[in-house]
Amino acid sequence: MQSVKNIAEIADFFNCRVDIASLKKFGSGHINNTYFLKNTDADGPDYLLQQINHRVFTDVEKLTANMCRVIDHLKSKVAARESGCAEKEVMTLIEGRDGKYFYQDNRGSYWRMCIFLRDTKTYDLVETTKQAFEGGKAFGRFQNMLSDMRAETLYEVIPNFHNIESRLSALRQAVEDDPLKRVSAVRAQLDYIDGHAEEMRYFQRPQQQSALPKRVTHNDTKFNNVLLNELDEAQCVIDLDTVMCGYVAYDFGDAIRTIVNTRAEDEEDPEKIGLNIPLFKAYTKGYLQEAGGFLIDAEVRSLIMGVLLLPYMQAVRFLTDHISGDTYFKIKFEGHNLQRTKAQLRLFELLYEQKEELDRIVAAEMSNYWKEF
Repeated sequence: MQSVKNIAEIADFFNCRVDIASLKKFGSGHINNTYFLKNTDADGPDYLLQQINHRVFTDVEKLTANMCRVIDHLKSKVAARESGCAEKEVMTLIEGRDGKYFYQDNRGSYWRMCIFLRDTKTYDLVETTKQAFEGGKAFGRFQNMLSDMRAETLYEVIPNFHNIESRLSALRQAVEDDPLKRVSAVRAQLDYIDGHAEEMRYFQRPQQQSALPKRVTHNDTKFNNVLLNELDEAQCVIDLDTVMCGYVAYDFGDAIRTIVNTRAEDEEDPEKIGLNIPLFKAYTKGYLQEAGGFLIDAEVRSLIMGVLLLPYMQAVRFLTDHISGDTYFKIKFEGHNLQRTKAQLRLFELLYEQKEELDRIVAAEMSNYWKEF
């Protein structure tokens, strides 16, 4: 954890007044470090100060430019609604004293600050169908409000982020390098990944790339990136670091990955993992209620491929990091990334077995919007 003195110096750069004594670590993210700070004015907003992992996000200026463009677009859409409240429904970045929305300290670390939305909560694990439904609404509304924004105006802050061919190539390179001699112990996982690789290249095939439109997508739709109010109703989508050009199925698939798993993402015993189909139905209903009006046929038919791809890809990423020496994801113990890999592969296996049923659920819900479904 950063020193209180260092945090005080960083916070002083931003146009806000904070009580340093209130400093505490916040959240459970894998990549960035986040701290909570109270406002010295009891009537003013509290803040979240984030240390941006610039080993992952190598161009913080472009990342911030993406965030600002998307936030401005979302706020204009919310403000146009009669009942909309942009301050509560869209995250707000705090400007620095130099007019920028990020700061680089004398150690080379990058920081940003945003307003903390009071009376909100997040869940690492979805507990009710209402929560799942509201999560679907939140991300469906997010995509809908951005559906008229030109995706190509955004920078690619992490090249090939959801390109499975690129991820498999990185895995092959890690296997070849094998810096910690871990490959021999993960042959079973490597063989399983290789056995499904061709099918998982679905979004890289020319026919899909010509049929599927590129949209502005969130690209990290874990359920804990939705803020719910005290009534468990969707209020705000957060964590916009990876907002880029992508396919809607990526966002749908990553959300389902974190919602339908009956155990944690890093479950120690993969055999305990199951699928919560009622949560899948609830999320799909909420998502299509908001997004069903703008999606084209090819996008709807690609959703379940996104559901399969994202846990598969996450397993590839975890295994690559395990073999490479745990340099990307934060870990709590040695072998954590391998444990995550095994859990994600088990989730993929279960989803793969149920893909036809999941497709039927999507089609049944979509029939409420399109007659051909």
